[in-house]
Amino acid sequence: MVAPGFVFGLVLPLLLRADSSADVGFRFASYIDNYMVLQKEPAGAVIWGYGVSGATVTVTLCQDQETIMKKVTSVKAHSNSWMVVLDPVKAGGPYEVMAQQILGRKNFTLRIHDVLFGDVWLCSGQSNMQMTVSQIFNATSELSNTAAYQSVRILSVSLSQAQQELEDLAKVDLQWSKPTLENLGHGNFTYMSAVCWLFGRYLHDTLRYPVGLLSSSWAGTPIEAWSSGRSLKACGVPRQGFMPSDLETGPSECSVLWNAMIHPLRNMTLKGVIWYQGESNVNFNRDLYNCTFPALVEDWRQTFHDGSQGQTERFFPFGFVQEKQEFHASVESAGAPMRPVCSSAADEMENYCRNSQQTAILRQLPRLEWMLVAFLPQRFSTHPRDKQTVAYRLHLGARAVAYGAKLTFQGPLPQKIELLGNMGLLNLTYSQPIQVQRHNNKIFEISCCSDHQCKWLPAPMDTFSTQTLALNVKSCHDSLVAVRYAWTTWPCEYKQCPLYHPTSALPAPPFTAFITNQIPGYRSKVAK
Repeated sequence: MVAPGFVFGLVLPLLLRADSSADVGFRFASYIDNYMVLQKEPAGAVIWGYGVSGATVTVTLCQDQETIMKKVTSVKAHSNSWMVVLDPVKAGGPYEVMAQQILGRKNFTLRIHDVLFGDVWLCSGQSNMQMTVSQIFNATSELSNTAAYQSVRILSVSLSQAQQELEDLAKVDLQWSKPTLENLGHGNFTYMSAVCWLFGRYLHDTLRYPVGLLSSSWAGTPIEAWSSGRSLKACGVPRQGFMPSDLETGPSECSVLWNAMIHPLRNMTLKGVIWYQGESNVNFNRDLYNCTFPALVEDWRQTFHDGSQGQTERFFPFGFVQEKQEFHASVESAGAPMRPVCSSAADEMENYCRNSQQTAILRQLPRLEWMLVAFLPQRFSTHPRDKQTVAYRLHLGARAVAYGAKLTFQGPLPQKIELLGNMGLLNLTYSQPIQVQRHNNKIFEISCCSDHQCKWLPAPMDTFSTQTLALNVKSCHDSLVAVRYAWTTWPCEYKQCPLYHPTSALPAPPFTAFITNQIPGYRSKVAK
């Protein structure tokens, strides 16, 4: 185990990415460059590149002109590529990485400098992930807040698509860099993701060691473009090439962004991924999202694990942002397991059963996932500017799931629902304490069914305590079969929903739940 400490402030001479003796055919992979962050212990970082078939390549890690370690490999004949896995290194730096190729009497050398070891996170998705710092609230203040975060390094992958899986990136928009006003605020949807940057900054505030952030996102893109052919085939996704033209703003053809913007990164050792996507699937293969998203997570995990020679954890942490109206929550009704509300006789219910389902997704993912409930609507905009809250909540989930911190990172959900027929109340018991910030008589709704016809009715908030909330359901004179919360396009104003966690300020997520038990005689008692 290598354990040198931080050596920030060391003045290094400006070095070219490869020195003048380098051969044209000998190079590092596209994203291995000055100022990069390599994954720290307990994993080993992967260094790779291209060379002349049969040549010997020696990779040396140095600090203060002292050799820390050397790794020797050879260039593979079929791919002209070489790769080494470094021994685990503790967080810190800066280091120099040198690669030397020897073939006969020819000797070529590459160097990169100011390399740090820390945690490396990949950020991907569509426009809400691609938005830059210049587009968010308090942009001027955020852009000036970089001096304390020079060990948070950023890289932005170029927008690119390919019909086949690429081995390396075709282009990088922003090579590994220290954060500056210019590269964080380069323009709208250009260069660095605001959510990615803020997420890394919040992590650094807690971790106090280097963080590497790779942004690979493209506005207006469906999940099919980010998925491999393998995962799409497993979900039965038809080879439908494009989304409806009125919705298309980015590539939508199957796998083209996976091929060009994700697969080339597979050799990198990662700590985890954060994902912000879903808008482009609201009207495109929405019924399949509860398969395509878990399949994407599983496939990315397997691919990065294999590509990094097992150094990226097989089930690395994967955080994602909930798009409103896309999920339902699983709770219990008087101790009985709940199931999604789906009934061929109830057309109203079918609409939200077609939506992606939080429980179905989370149950299919084996472990180390967390979902951020954004719930930060901004009227008439699909791009809310409050990316600070989104990033902060994502970082809370990362701290809990990826780093084992004991903290609250998700808002309260009901874990039991009990129908109190004699009182005309529906009692919800929550998994965490709740804070009722304001009464809202329309945000809860109940599905009331008679003769195979169902309609949603408001269920006004009644009494509440630390972890329970009662709803008035006397308006239903027939069979009460479901309850939902905040299940509209605009359920409440910005940060003004009725239910939050009392100390973390995390909102209660939207949910729908099926009421499995019916108390005999309930209908007649309510009707009276």
